[in-house]
Amino acid sequence: MRAAVLEELNQPLTLRDVELTPLGIGQVLVKILVSGICGSQLHEIKGFKGNGKFLPHLMGHEGCGIVEEIGPGVTTVQVGDKVVMHWRPGSGIEANFPTYKLDGKSFSSGKVTTLSEKAIVSENRLTSIPQDTDSELAALLGCSLTTALGIIDNQSHLKFGETVAIIGCGGVGLNLISGALLKGASTVYAIDNIKEKESLVLSQGATHFLKSTNELPEKIDLVIDTTGNPNVISEAFKSLSNEGRIILVGQPAPGTEIIIPNAIQLFNGSGQSIRATQGGDTRPHVDIPKYLRFFESRKIEIGQLITHRYKLESINTAFETLKSGKSGRIMVETSGGKS
Repeated sequence: MRAAVLEELNQPLTLRDVELTPLGIGQVLVKILVSGICGSQLHEIKGFKGNGKFLPHLMGHEGCGIVEEIGPGVTTVQVGDKVVMHWRPGSGIEANFPTYKLDGKSFSSGKVTTLSEKAIVSENRLTSIPQDTDSELAALLGCSLTTALGIIDNQSHLKFGETVAIIGCGGVGLNLISGALLKGASTVYAIDNIKEKESLVLSQGATHFLKSTNELPEKIDLVIDTTGNPNVISEAFKSLSNEGRIILVGQPAPGTEIIIPNAIQLFNGSGQSIRATQGGDTRPHVDIPKYLRFFESRKIEIGQLITHRYKLESINTAFETLKSGKSGRIMVETSGGKS
């Protein structure tokens, strides 16, 4: 099978022929239809996730595919099932890391990977969905969409009429705008330094587009940062209301520090707060079916969230587009095709 392989840190991925190995307990072979790519994978390419000692390895953690084979003990998916591929553990067996072969040598990879024609996946990183589910929507439910909805629903404590600022309007940021409005926010400020994104974020329902938190005309109840930029995060504290909350989605680079200006303000009102999220506390086997029902009942379209589509052969171009900051969510179609 063809796969995008990270062989060296800070270098382009290589498109290689990778050999599959027999399935172990709790493992599932999935033919991948489509995958999203995520800013956290840029950290992975740089080795910020401590992954440098595990090269080579496969990439990607949100996708949609079809189950081709199941290993011993697998009960939650069957051959032929359409599945969401997600990095958050769900129901089923937590399998061992899968093994592949490259140039005749064995290597291990993540328990879910999606930037290849096929992947060996741990059972608990898969959730079955109806066959007629749009494949791109399914892929978004693997990370960006479930992270955004999970943050708003599980962690934000957002109340009707509160104000929200979303810093960084890529794939997750665009979903956060939608989620905040669905949850009852009165005003959503979209903040991004790429002027070309203005029409996109306004089409998602944002009430204002700004280039900096310094432009905010009022104190904000909920600030969600997707950039991971320590200076931007520090500036955001100045914008908080007395009971304001900051949630960090983007990950700062290792070794960086976040400064809280005038830290005494944290004790204003009933207390300001800052927290980091891990996928919005999403429970994939519970939340993915729930979100699908919600999208179906509200007839919500996700097409405008996806600004670029590439074939697997153009994976490095896709990552260059991601690095430019000018995209929403980027989708990569493998040879399996989008069905």
